[in-house]
Amino acid sequence: MRFSFITLFPNLIKGYFSESILKRAIEDDKITIDFYNPRDFTTDKHNRVDAPMIGGGAGMLMTPQPLMDTLTQVKADSPKAHIIFLSPVAKTFTQNDAKRLAKKEHVVFVSGRYEGIDERVIEAHADELFSIGDFILTGGELASMVVCDAISRNVDAVLGNSDSLSVESFEESLLEAPSFTKPINYEENEVVSEFLKGNHSKITDLKRGLALCKTKYFRPDLYKKGITDEK
Repeated sequence: MRFSFITLFPNLIKGYFSESILKRAIEDDKITIDFYNPRDFTTDKHNRVDAPMIGGGAGMLMTPQPLMDTLTQVKADSPKAHIIFLSPVAKTFTQNDAKRLAKKEHVVFVSGRYEGIDERVIEAHADELFSIGDFILTGGELASMVVCDAISRNVDAVLGNSDSLSVESFEESLLEAPSFTKPINYEENEVVSEFLKGNHSKITDLKRGLALCKTKYFRPDLYKKGITDEK
């Protein structure tokens, strides 16, 4: 699967893919990463990609020409490219989105900077818009990496054990059950005894019960959704 990042600061992103699971996924040709920099497409003689907002407002806005030309080139290179803009005004990205998008051939992330992007670019090229939460970042690169990471984990063979995907948080609208490792007793705090007995059926039931309790406590909204879905 191919991921492209449209960003003014590719070096902010490159390092994230140079370690751990995603590095291995690139080396094994499970995913590929590339970059387009709007500065390479600007026609401004000073190489600028930003301008003041029409009608006033604090800060600068990314101008349409460099981004429009960048995205035109992306689509010429890859007609099946799925263009995603990261924006705090968009719907929240979810695990279901990650699983769905992992089936795409090519996903492109557009990372805004300054006070954002001229709306005409979004209207012309966006296939989807996502937010990673109700807060503001200094740029879209972090959000792009978050979404790319979540999608990548759902691409076939990226994870060493694909079975782990089935028990993670947000499957069946539940948070993942508590997990433990050695030592069994740490500072007088012991692992749940049922986990030590080897009865996998009971352990599965216990984990589901713990997942329900955890979800009800930390995410009552998800708990209510899961109960509704089961009816």
